[in-house]
Amino acid sequence: MPTRQTSGVLYIHSAPRALCPHVEWAVAGVLGVRVSLDWTRQPVAPNLWRAELSWQAEPGTATRLTSALRGWEQLRFEATEEPSPGAEGERYSSTPDLGVFHAVTGVHGDIMVTEDRLRTAMMHAARGADLAAELDTLLGRPWDDELEPFRCAGDGAPVRWLHQVG
Repeated sequence: MPTRQTSGVLYIHSAPRALCPHVEWAVAGVLGVRVSLDWTRQPVAPNLWRAELSWQAEPGTATRLTSALRGWEQLRFEATEEPSPGAEGERYSSTPDLGVFHAVTGVHGDIMVTEDRLRTAMMHAARGADLAAELDTLLGRPWDDELEPFRCAGDGAPVRWLHQVG
């Protein structure tokens, strides 16, 4: 029986130089292949580095990449995974200040919010919380706001493709 495959992208938006080889080792451990990223300076924070990696592997790879990278507080990254048969897409965003955000994404990249999460946001609003702020959090806006300058700085950066061997 053939293994199901999906694709995704790992964006390392900012990492201290000393952490770069550790990121490569962690990613290689998840993908099962040697990884050598094309690191470039992050223009938003010139003492930090950035890289991108497009990958093809089995569903759940974005989750495993995030788990492998989430312990480093100085790291800003995103891991995305395209939907595949039997699996929704996913997006993870991580920043030193906010931690990890996770969203399920549909075939067009839209964030899908479950009824329970919407009901919880409405319940918090009924108790005095700002509904707009609750919805912004469900959609990952605080992470987007923090990461956007780092994303824009990466326009035109080199991207490497890796395929999981086995």
